[in-house]
Amino acid sequence: MARIKNGILGGVSGKIGNVVGGSWNGIDYLRTLQSDVKQPNTELQSTQRLKFKTVIRFLQPLNEVIRIGFKAWSVKMSAFNAAFSYNFHSALIGDYNNGFAMDHPYVLLSRGNLNGAMNLTVVTDGPAAIRFTWTDNSAQGNAKTTDSAFYAVVDPAKQETVYLLNAANRLTGEIVASLPVNWSGDTVHCYFGFFALNALLGGGDKRSVSNSQYAGSLLVE
Repeated sequence: MARIKNGILGGVSGKIGNVVGGSWNGIDYLRTLQSDVKQPNTELQSTQRLKFKTVIRFLQPLNEVIRIGFKAWSVKMSAFNAAFSYNFHSALIGDYNNGFAMDHPYVLLSRGNLNGAMNLTVVTDGPAAIRFTWTDNSAQGNAKTTDSAFYAVVDPAKQETVYLLNAANRLTGEIVASLPVNWSGDTVHCYFGFFALNALLGGGDKRSVSNSQYAGSLLVE
């Protein structure tokens, strides 16, 4: 920026070529415009936007699960941003030409040191229903009978998600999840985990949350 003590023909206002004139606090000035060297639609930038969109689209419907599941990792960021960062770097596959997708077995919806489920399985249980089963391992490590199980079921074809917090206690050993009837014939991906009671109540730390487990994929009846 160059000041004009007495102005040029009384001062310059507006744009002349790549020069702009104006006045600030009674001081006339000139400044050159910065050359626009940005290329907002480079392949690299488009790739990053597609990758961001893929992860956000997957995680947004699960925000209530993530809010608890990644709370202990929300240091100088939100729980959602912590989950985004992890899954962006660890559970995203594809390329610009063929598109991006979530690598479902590597997705985490919760992350912590609470003992996970033992012998976890998921099977169909009649039309638009699936059954999660596991072995009560409340005598192991920091697991407790009062730990609350949650599940999430994702239908990529419909781009829809069903989940339930506090679905059962660890000692229960099974949950039957009801799915939308129009999911029949679709392949879904199933996730499962535990929250200690204090995590559900808004407190807790990494010891109050298990890593979510990928239970597998199956065809909905």
